[in-house]
Amino acid sequence: MAVLRSKFIVGLGVLAVLVGCGEQNPTEPQRPRVSVQQVKAADFAAAVTLTGDVQARVQTDLSFRVGGKIISRTVDVGDRVAARQVLASLDPKDLQTSVDSAVAEVSAEQARVKQASAAFVRQQKLLPKGYTSQSEYDSAEAALRSSQSALKAAQAQLANAREQLSYTALFAEAPGVITARQAEVGQVVQATVPIFSLARDGERDAVFNVYESLLVGASKDRPITVSLVDNPKIQALGKIREVTPVVSAESSTVQVKVALTALPAGMDLGSVVSATGDVQKGETSIELPWSALTKGLHEPAVWVVDGENKVSLRSVKVMRYLTGRVILNDGLKDGETVVVAGGQLLHPGMEVEIANASKDGVAP
Repeated sequence: MAVLRSKFIVGLGVLAVLVGCGEQNPTEPQRPRVSVQQVKAADFAAAVTLTGDVQARVQTDLSFRVGGKIISRTVDVGDRVAARQVLASLDPKDLQTSVDSAVAEVSAEQARVKQASAAFVRQQKLLPKGYTSQSEYDSAEAALRSSQSALKAAQAQLANAREQLSYTALFAEAPGVITARQAEVGQVVQATVPIFSLARDGERDAVFNVYESLLVGASKDRPITVSLVDNPKIQALGKIREVTPVVSAESSTVQVKVALTALPAGMDLGSVVSATGDVQKGETSIELPWSALTKGLHEPAVWVVDGENKVSLRSVKVMRYLTGRVILNDGLKDGETVVVAGGQLLHPGMEVEIANASKDGVAP
């Protein structure tokens, strides 16, 4: 009897426990925790860093005006030269022979002029006395004029020969620096073939090779900061002075010349420099971290959080991919809230718990 009583009491206890459990409310499902960021639209302008070098505004190819054999060279690449300094010389033997021949021709014509002049003077004295005829007088006068003309031609030939001889010396047209040499001593060169390249003293340009697509919308009036690659603290300001109209067949680039207003110490001719600038016109866009981007059905998308903390998938258009971030130009509005971390297991309509908002676009 006692055993039956004990079993009855235990059964009542179990029943009471079961009844108590049935009266408790069901546990709410746990909401996923996400980090969000508020969308802020801003003007975005793509920036690019280019490397170039400092060049002279005026560069000249120097060449002999006559052909011949080079017998001396007094400068080399990198040397600074002064105006009218002799850079190289040709063998003058052949041209000196031409000068000597022209001198002899002038002497011969001078003798003919002297003889013709004496004959004409005699005819002038004899004609009034009737001791000569008019035809003989006219012939003497014509011979004198002919000899005088021949003398002038010989003198002009002599001057030309001497000028040609002077061309055997190659002079620097202006002060500057020799940047290239195309011939050596002993080489026979033709007239007008470049022997040296001279970078004249004066204004300097920073020259860059740029892909043409990067120049769309670029402003030529905007100041550009140019700095030395090996010492970025040495800087100079400049503006775009010239953009070549022809695209290079080898590099598919155009040459951009930036006029430097003042060249600081250390930024010399030939120095390697870099410049960073906006190369496209600013466009209203939105910047988000990479972690905010997910994939929709056919295009990139982000999770948008509404006022009730429920998420929806929104398709977006990516304008540019950058390191650690993306630039969007369609799909979002200013002020909307998007998930930047924790969106891997979300689905449309799901309610989320916001952990904390990212202010700088980097998920906590």
